[in-house]
Amino acid sequence: MLGINEIMLLAVNGTLMSNLELNRQMLEAGGVFVSEDTTAPLYRMWSINDTYPGMTYSETEGACIAVELWDLSAGGILQLLSGEPEGLCLGKVNLADGQVVLGILAEARILKGCVDITRFGGWRNYIRSKQED
Repeated sequence: MLGINEIMLLAVNGTLMSNLELNRQMLEAGGVFVSEDTTAPLYRMWSINDTYPGMTYSETEGACIAVELWDLSAGGILQLLSGEPEGLCLGKVNLADGQVVLGILAEARILKGCVDITRFGGWRNYIRSKQED
């Protein structure tokens, strides 16, 4: 049984990352930046109205996606999740080194009509590409 103050790693792949628009929420929840990392090649990423990304598991069509790892208490994770848009949820994320951590994933139901941005390898690269256009 997890204690509310137990610290665990959380992988984030979008607006909660360092220096992005919702990073303040991560810091307010007590998040401590650990490192940049990459998922195993098992995920796809989608732009949801160019506002935030959604990452889904895809064993056959997946790619490596850039993530950040943050130390956060169970209570901090719950605080973050309560502020996430509907359809984003907590799940297990496989990292490139074989480690499995908690992470923010998207439910398939919110992806209808969204743009697949997997080829960019992450949200930051996608945002940069939009600024270059």
